[in-house]
Amino acid sequence: MAKEITSSVEALEVQAEGILEQARAKASEIVLQSRDEAKRVLSSELALDEVKAECQKIVSNAKVEAGKRIKDSESKSAEISASADKKAKEITDLLVNIVRGQS
Repeated sequence: MAKEITSSVEALEVQAEGILEQARAKASEIVLQSRDEAKRVLSSELALDEVKAECQKIVSNAKVEAGKRIKDSESKSAEISASADKKAKEITDLLVNIVRGQS
């Protein structure tokens, strides 16, 4: 009976060692996957930097375009204002001539 208990204990030890070896292998696999994932995440940060740079470029181009449109609008506004002043003078002259009876 002592031999049977001893062999059962030895069999359990062998099984335990096998389970520990499987656990070690699985842990190593998980560590390797984690390292790969960490590398992927770190490399994606570079892509994020590229995206930020592209955003800055778009914003810069938008500011330049906005500046051009503002200048164009100011120019058109000045033209309209000058035209309005000219029209106002013409209307004033016409009213003065009507009042004088020189229409």
